[in-house]
Amino acid sequence: MLQNMDNNINKLQGAFIYMACATIGLLPFHTVRIALLRSLKAKIGKKTGMYRGFEVRSPWKLKIGNSSVIGHNALLDARSGLTIGNNVNLSNEVMIWTLHHDYNSTVFETTGKEVIIEDYVWVCSRAVILPGVTIGRGAVVAAGAVVTRDVMPFTVVGGVPAKPIAIRNHQLTYDLGDGVIPII
Repeated sequence: MLQNMDNNINKLQGAFIYMACATIGLLPFHTVRIALLRSLKAKIGKKTGMYRGFEVRSPWKLKIGNSSVIGHNALLDARSGLTIGNNVNLSNEVMIWTLHHDYNSTVFETTGKEVIIEDYVWVCSRAVILPGVTIGRGAVVAAGAVVTRDVMPFTVVGGVPAKPIAIRNHQLTYDLGDGVIPII
């Protein structure tokens, strides 16, 4: 009985955190959204922009570097750890998953692994990154791609599942933080 009560309390606490994170994503101003995520122990660098409608799961396991941009309606699942580097552009409606269900499990248990996105990566709209993937420095994930394996640095991948389709310029020096307007 006591174990059931503890389980229900944990579920209730999780529900409140989920609702708080969902609300944070709807608030005006990058600075407010980022400050509230930091209050939930997310580590977010300077000059970073997070556009409205994003969803974060387990913000205390989320690390975002400097001058990165998170697009509208992005889903950032940090339950198994999510590290996003500097000058990373996650376009609108990107989904990054670190945890999912084991389809072979008789009890449908969860399984997962950290996702790492290195500096200067661009993940285009509606791309999906699955658990355990590392996306190398300067790589590009094309719109609608589903990334199931690591992406080598400066490689452009696309398709389902994502496969290399091009090589990107290695001389990247831009600062995405210069385009972030704090009041949006």
